[in-house]
This record gives sequence, C-alpha cells and structure tokens, in this order.
Amino acid sequence: MKRGAGGKGFPDGILLSSVIALWGLGLIMIYSASSVVVADQYGDPYYFFKRQLVWSLVGLVGMAAAARLPAAFWYKGAPLFFLGAILLLLLLLTPLGASSHGATRWLSLGPLRLQPSEPAKLALIIFFARWLHDRGKRLQRFRTGTLPFLLLAGAVAGLIMVEDLGTAAIVLGTALAMLFLAGAPFLHLVGAALAAVPAGYLAIRLEPFRMKRLLAFLDPFQDPLGTGFHIIQGLYAVASGGLFGVGLGGSIAKRYYLPERHTDFIFAVIAEEMGFVGGLLVLVLFGVIAWRGFRVALLAPHPFLSLLAGGITSLILLQAMLNIGVVLSVLPVTGITLPFLSFGGSSLVVSLAGVGILLGISRELRREG
Repeated sequence: MKRGAGGKGFPDGILLSSVIALWGLGLIMIYSASSVVVADQYGDPYYFFKRQLVWSLVGLVGMAAAARLPAAFWYKGAPLFFLGAILLLLLLLTPLGASSHGATRWLSLGPLRLQPSEPAKLALIIFFARWLHDRGKRLQRFRTGTLPFLLLAGAVAGLIMVEDLGTAAIVLGTALAMLFLAGAPFLHLVGAALAAVPAGYLAIRLEPFRMKRLLAFLDPFQDPLGTGFHIIQGLYAVASGGLFGVGLGGSIAKRYYLPERHTDFIFAVIAEEMGFVGGLLVLVLFGVIAWRGFRVALLAPHPFLSLLAGGITSLILLQAMLNIGVVLSVLPVTGITLPFLSFGGSSLVVSLAGVGILLGISRELRREG
C-alpha cells in the first residue's frame, strides 16, 4: 500500500501524555495495592512493582518500535499475524494451557507465563482492518460483505469463548466497531449484535462457573463469602473512598479483603485511596485516549490505517469499560484487566505496542481543514 499525502510529522503528544499518565499511575497503584500482601508472602513489598517495571521497559521499547514501522509492514503482515493469533489460541487447548478461576487464559512455558489472547487481539485487529479494507464497496451488501466478516469474527470469537468469555466479547465488540467504521449498513450491525445475544447466553449456560458469576452479579449477597465476594468487596472499597479518598497507601480493602487487588480490581483500590476525584481522573484520561485515537482514525491518510486506528482505540476503550463496569457492579465479573493500570506483562506490552501503532499513524495525519 502507498502512503497517503500528509508527510511525516510528530506523533500525537496529547495521546502519548495520556497513556504515560495512566501507565505511571498504574505503577504507583500496583505497588500500593500489592505491597502489604506480597511483603507477607514473598518478603518483598516491591515484588509485583519490580516485575511490572521490567515489563514496562519492554512495552515502551515495543511502543517506540511500533511507532517507527511503516504502514506497509502492518498491511502486508496481516495474514501472518492472523495465523500466529490462531496458533497461539489453539495452544491454549493443549496441555500447555493453564486454568485460573475457571478460564484457561495462560500458556505455561517453564518459568514464563504468557497470556496469548493479548497479542492475539492486536493481531486480529490488524487482520480485520486489512480484510475490511480489501472488501471495499462489497461491505454494503450483506451477502458479500457483512455476512462473511461476521462468520470470520464469530469463528474466532467462538474459539476464544471456549477458553475465556470476556475476551471473546471484547474481540467481537471490537470487530463490530470496525465493521461500523468501515461503513457497513447500520441494520446489519443491529442484526449482528442481536444474533450474539443467544450465543453468549448459551456459552454461559454451558459452563457452571459462568452461570455462578451471572447469578452473583444479579444478587451478590446471596453468597457473600463465595461467588459474590469479589463484587461486594469491590463496592465496599469504592464506597469507602468518598470524594477525595482515604489517602495513597491507606486502603483497607487491599489488606486481604479485596481479591485480585492489583489486577482485575485495581480500579477499586484507586477509588478507595484517591476517591471520586481519582476515579474520575482515570475516566477522563481514557476519554482523552478515545478522542485522540478516533481523531487519528478520522484523519488517517489511508482507509486501512483509519480502520487500524479505530480498531485499536475501540479495543482499549472496550477493555476499560468492561473492567470498570465489573468493579462498579454494572457488569458480571469477567477477568478483564484495566489497560495500562492493572498488573500483567502481556496486557501492558501489547497495549503499549497498540498505542505505538496509533502514534505512528498520527505522524502521517492529513491536515485538518
């Protein structure tokens, strides 16, 4: 593919600043949320902080590298990225797959644990962007455009759903967002969303632990010491923060009350220690990422780059919305981490690499009229 007019400029500084702010806050809150427990378990209050710092360095290097790669690299490499994503997801079905809380999300490779769904999500976005771009005007017809894409995205989401329903929902939601950005008729999107509802319900019904999570979401106090424990403790933590919080490091919930305090429920610790103001700050920063990311998609010099930028931005936002929705008990527990803030090497490195692609595209934006 040829580079569009517009030339090389500077990467979007507002987008970069927002991501760096979330990443820096994440490092602080990972230490604050985990230090008490890991000091008892490992004798080192900085255990998770140091590990996240190492992954941060890898992610920042990856972000810088991704920002320098030409658009043709992502376009030409899309089929290989897709095959690599499918291979990683299939490996979860082998003995290498490790289960946690009822879902198989990890590959156990000796001392190294990799969450393959994280690089797979980014690889799928790159492939979906090329597929939608190459389909062109055929997307306006259901039989030649929307239907084949939905079958492709549905098959991939179905493979992921075997292992992790939350990640499958993220992938399918991102695919629908990209289909919308590609110009598919709105009625096609509505039909696709409605068709996904019974599939999701069936996936919940077939797995007892998913059904328990749904019932706990509907009434967490029915089993307050079991399936409802995460939800109740998360709400207690958020409510305890008030307007300005109890102070950095002052969380009570993180002291063995709140499970997954430095991963899935880190937003609850932020809300407790920094209050409503701190939680609002996180929401504002994600809002800025949405603004700048979709601006990049709107002004990208090539349709493929526009779809790629829109897909990456949608992925980050959907993950953030799903994670915060779980903490605030407006969505069932899914096990989705909060981008840039939660502890997790795979998630952080891939999220920063995705931002690197956005920054690379932002260097080639068309001039706004």
